[in-house]
Amino acid sequence: MTAGGALSGIGSGLRTVVLISGGGTNLQAIINQTRSGDLAINLRAVISDRAGVLGLERAERGGIPTQVLDYGSYPDRTVAERALATLLAGLDAELIVLAGFMRILPVEIVTAYAGRMLNIHPSLLPKYRGLHTYRRALENRDQWHGSTVHFVTPELDAGPSIIQYRVAIHANETETSLQARVQQGEYLIYPRTLGWIAAGRLQLRDDEVWLDGLPLAEPVVIDETPD
Repeated sequence: MTAGGALSGIGSGLRTVVLISGGGTNLQAIINQTRSGDLAINLRAVISDRAGVLGLERAERGGIPTQVLDYGSYPDRTVAERALATLLAGLDAELIVLAGFMRILPVEIVTAYAGRMLNIHPSLLPKYRGLHTYRRALENRDQWHGSTVHFVTPELDAGPSIIQYRVAIHANETETSLQARVQQGEYLIYPRTLGWIAAGRLQLRDDEVWLDGLPLAEPVVIDETPD
């Protein structure tokens, strides 16, 4: 493990580990709010399944320990997943944040962190699980698209939804323009969700999302504010 700072990472509160595979823009939003004191979590480590990605640089610049767990360096996926489970246990993680982590986690890890693992997915779930969500929304001529923060369960992109950022799809919209608008909302809703958990306001109880002591019949929706 390499560290831009001590193993304790930055911030105070829930020991949080972020898993990435790429540029880490959502990670940067979380780092910014942790450093400003607006988000009361302890960013303990950032783990990537790929070396040399920008997200690792962001973490190191922010003083957060990093680890590369290259699945290709293990005999098979099962061995790599065991190594990841051991790494997370050693970090004593209380909260796992998937921020563009492009691996499907095994049931054993998901179960171990049930109610303590979050993902952000670029669609208004339950629509468009999986890949190419922007393209699919445009091809289907949807009026709305967006992103969803949800608890992670063994079924891909199917965990209980917490909050969504929603944008109206413009005429002549492209995948690139739609993605840029949706991602701006992600930088708002992901830190907000972590803040709710850190403050004890958000829990998963019997596969149901509870916020401020009440069950959520549907996710909180934040609409894009026009310029």
